[in-house]
Amino acid sequence: MTETNILRAGFCAIIGAPNAGKSTLTNRLVGAKVAIVTHKVQTTRFPVRGVMQTGDTQVVIVDTPGIFAAKRRLDRAMVKAAWGGAEDADCIVHLIDASAWVAEAEGKASGAQRHSLEDDRRVISQLKEAGKRAILALNKIDLFPHDRVLPVIAALSAEGVYDEIFMISAEKGDSVDKLEAAIAARMPEGPALYPPDQVADLPMRILASEVTREKLMLRLHQELPYQLTVEAESWEEHENGSVRIQQVIIVGRDSHKAMVLGKGGSLIKEIGKQARAELTQMLDRPVHLFLFVKVDERWQERRESYSGIGLEFDV
Repeated sequence: MTETNILRAGFCAIIGAPNAGKSTLTNRLVGAKVAIVTHKVQTTRFPVRGVMQTGDTQVVIVDTPGIFAAKRRLDRAMVKAAWGGAEDADCIVHLIDASAWVAEAEGKASGAQRHSLEDDRRVISQLKEAGKRAILALNKIDLFPHDRVLPVIAALSAEGVYDEIFMISAEKGDSVDKLEAAIAARMPEGPALYPPDQVADLPMRILASEVTREKLMLRLHQELPYQLTVEAESWEEHENGSVRIQQVIIVGRDSHKAMVLGKGGSLIKEIGKQARAELTQMLDRPVHLFLFVKVDERWQERRESYSGIGLEFDV
């Protein structure tokens, strides 16, 4: 598709509780990996914009951090970024983990699911306060028979903030095409916002750091994934087409550094191997990746840790 074929273009923000599946849905709609995905909550730390093209319409999908009760500075910055992504969008999709609502309706909700429900209700309340309307996407409907979600649909429909409701599976792709059509229909007339071959507006060096952070989050447990960040120290393009990337993994304690390194450096070696393989595929050229670990107890309180990824420090 050429840029001149685009007759409508706009922004769609995907908001919701942590771990509702926003990044999975973003990647599905865009048709390429632009957001990292893990089974852990709060994986996304800043709005990631992916470009979806369907027919004569271009949609910039804004994958936002999960909306939750924020206490720490980093958490507050993430939640503010999430609502900022929704404020100016032409369309808002509120993505909900339907399995949590079904479990609650049947009296079987786990502690994590109850937290998710609280976050969902907070989003609904804030949509009402802001006078915003949204498309509701009930995700993970592949996990239970559909008749069990009918009472949930009735209850959420009664909230009065949703124009349309879709039952989808972002992971499997079920009914995502219907949601895609509904999003496209809400875009205003106008020229393309991005070139037709661009799938994200995230600088490649940040996306590369995010790939490494994803691999770390998948391997590390409990609180540690939230106490680290990954930054690109250098990015060198070579004449033979390869790229040399040096990244630093910043942790808050010496004990965390030992966990990231692993016995005899085995874990960081494995992380580097996985990240390099994915980056080689994404960039379609040889990648030489070098990882280092640094301890900085106050990295979450440093302004530069936020400005580099587009988060506000003073929140």
